[in-house]
Amino acid sequence: MATSKEWQKMLNGELYWAWDADLQANRERCKEACKKFNEAGPVSRRGRVELWRNIIQDTRPLPPIDPNPTADAAQFDSTDPHVDSPISVDHGLNLKVSPGTFLNFDMTILDTCLVSIGSRVLFGPHVRIYGATHPLDPAERNGLEGPEAGKEVHIEDDVWVGGSVLILAGDVPPFHFVAGNPARVIRKIETSMDPSHAQTEPKEEDPAAAPAP
Repeated sequence: MATSKEWQKMLNGELYWAWDADLQANRERCKEACKKFNEAGPVSRRGRVELWRNIIQDTRPLPPIDPNPTADAAQFDSTDPHVDSPISVDHGLNLKVSPGTFLNFDMTILDTCLVSIGSRVLFGPHVRIYGATHPLDPAERNGLEGPEAGKEVHIEDDVWVGGSVLILAGDVPPFHFVAGNPARVIRKIETSMDPSHAQTEPKEEDPAAAPAP
């Protein structure tokens, strides 16, 4: 896949031909992997992780099975996100989601370029992330015959994304609450977890500096 000329142009954010055979083959692969994930029904945490990794083509070996189901599930808390179904992903190969993040149900991700999601990010339902774009000039766009393009999407750690949000290409900084359609940053979340948040202890009075009575 990485050897395809159109694939490389797509990743670089350049205009590319979306009907390239390699791109279409990977879309079909990802579509089938999403279908299996969505139709799996009640499965163990291990089983859902395995199905999720098939979508994003994560080839890391799974840890050994722990006979205790709770302990076995806990093994994935530091390695994989929690993903609810249904989910729809365009390519999968360009989607990076960190551990501790929750992808709520009915999420659609167009990972034309890299879509990276940090740790401990919470998504409401019905979220859309669109890294795909088209030329504005209709002569260049030319309906289905013209080229497409894309831009990267970066969502940093500890972000809260409200339900039914539409996120376009760009960055969402850490420790922020995002909502709206299209999405906008509502406010920064004040938290002791933020390394930029100055933690100052109240100073004790110096008795020697106290004014004389």
